[in-house]
Amino acid sequence: MTALTQLTTIGFDADDTLWQNEQFFRLTEQRFADLLGDYGDHEVIARHLLEAERRNLALYGFGIKGFTLSMIETAIEVTAGKVPASVIQQILLAGREMLHHPIETLPQVAETLERLAGRFRLVMITKGDLFDQERKLAQSGLGDFFHAIEIVSGKDAATYARLFARHGDGPEAAMMVGNSLKSDVIPALDAGAWGIFVPHDLTWALEHAEEPVEAPRFRKLASIGELPELIGRL
Repeated sequence: MTALTQLTTIGFDADDTLWQNEQFFRLTEQRFADLLGDYGDHEVIARHLLEAERRNLALYGFGIKGFTLSMIETAIEVTAGKVPASVIQQILLAGREMLHHPIETLPQVAETLERLAGRFRLVMITKGDLFDQERKLAQSGLGDFFHAIEIVSGKDAATYARLFARHGDGPEAAMMVGNSLKSDVIPALDAGAWGIFVPHDLTWALEHAEEPVEAPRFRKLASIGELPELIGRL
């Protein structure tokens, strides 16, 4: 596909593309580091936590539950097994609070989805815990804009090829919009779709990647509100 007139399907990431998410992880990480302040400064605790998350992704997947288990594992590790039960209790409480935080939709999201919903099939494609992602979507009020919702364990080129074939006319006639180069943009490009990068102020370290600036279907926007105009230009 060389002209965007053939575009039929647009995929949207959810966390930090449609609504705030990473800020709650950062706030909880700070709270966690404070709990373990006697065993290292914030940077040291955060480094141990990130390594635990990296190790556990294949076991626990993405989301708050895996993050909570990684915090518990880190607490045991940095205290050499001496972490008090009261600290474990505080970690579990922090995880529960994350699962109940109110949803804050990002600026221009609803307006953009409304402009595009009548012209294209919109599909939300997100990683994470099924129940938590469903909760956030319900609270966001954005569900009616989407033709389909796909909550997946991971995002790679095969995932996008399969989903864009299921909900559209294949990746060549599709576009993926998101804040993660690693999960949203690069694998969508590898599948043959357009990859639209909308950076967020906060991005998880494990989602960082180099911008694929040489890819002909890669575009970067300052805000999601620029998406309809971008589509009109391509």
